[in-house]
Amino acid sequence: MNNNLDGSSPARGVSAIAPKEGGGFPNPGLPPHSPRQADLSKPAEKRAERVVAAMFLLSVIGTIVFIAAYFLVTPLGTNIFAEEGSSSALWWSNLITGLGFAVAVFFIGAAAVHWAKTLMPDEEMVEERHDIRSSDETREVAAGIITDGLEESGIARRPLIVTAMVASLTALPIAVLAPLSTLGPLPGNKLHHTFWGQNPRQRLARDHDGTPIKLSDVAMNSIFHVMPEDLTSETPYHLEERAKAAAVIVRIDPKLAKNEESMAMGVDGVLAFSKICTHVGCPVALYEQQTHHMLCPCHQSTFDVTDGAKVIFGPAHRPLPQLPIEVDDEGYLVAPGDFTEPIGPSFWNIHKDK
Repeated sequence: MNNNLDGSSPARGVSAIAPKEGGGFPNPGLPPHSPRQADLSKPAEKRAERVVAAMFLLSVIGTIVFIAAYFLVTPLGTNIFAEEGSSSALWWSNLITGLGFAVAVFFIGAAAVHWAKTLMPDEEMVEERHDIRSSDETREVAAGIITDGLEESGIARRPLIVTAMVASLTALPIAVLAPLSTLGPLPGNKLHHTFWGQNPRQRLARDHDGTPIKLSDVAMNSIFHVMPEDLTSETPYHLEERAKAAAVIVRIDPKLAKNEESMAMGVDGVLAFSKICTHVGCPVALYEQQTHHMLCPCHQSTFDVTDGAKVIFGPAHRPLPQLPIEVDDEGYLVAPGDFTEPIGPSFWNIHKDK
């Protein structure tokens, strides 16, 4: 170890001062240690210990709130704050479960920080560099330091903190495991069908007001966002059915068609496609009139309407599923059945290469 310029050994915790001619600079050393209240006062130490334990217990309470809310404040089932299945029920479910989990995680971190700042040793030390592989004697000393550190942390002498910490860390995984109990049953074929197939020959209605659309209402190069006319707020699982049934209709010049099979499922150039992107489910709501391309704003997947909504750019791997449409006796657009294939992102038996 280097000595100071006067030949004396450096004080404990302060490195030697390197000669300026060697490119060094005076080492300012460490600031004087300022003792904390918990270091000087036994009551302050006990008070800090109780605060840490209280934070761990607040984490346990947050976990309990999360689990209770998961079963008592649900968006579609039991909800003690709002009407079942309403948008308010979804809002309350997200709020209470989110706050409960946030409290559970936050107070574990806050307790650990407060424990370290008020009760664990806080003296700064400087250790000289040594070879990567220490001698056996040094390794034994290191093991002793770890043992001494555990002793100094007060774990053995603070059973209240240890008990509260174990309780909070034990309770938190339960908040993660609790939702697993409600993941079943398996969806079966629910992902393969939408509300369009439940009542054949439903009229296509404007999404914003529910009014049915006539063929004559659809101008060339226009786009409509549509829903099944029979899908109302009284429909069971209203929000889920709306999410799956969302569709758009566009009208193109039949002379531009590149896919005869797709044009055969439309009427006079009016074509209907799922609004749900086949990449990750974002709404494909942007339409370029000049190119007849539909664009997903999330990841820029682009679909060619003139070619059966085939993917021409972006990460999507499947065309947008098409909804066959016809015209009824009164001139309204109707859907004789469901989409030609399951809507949305690919899943276990809907392959990316379809």
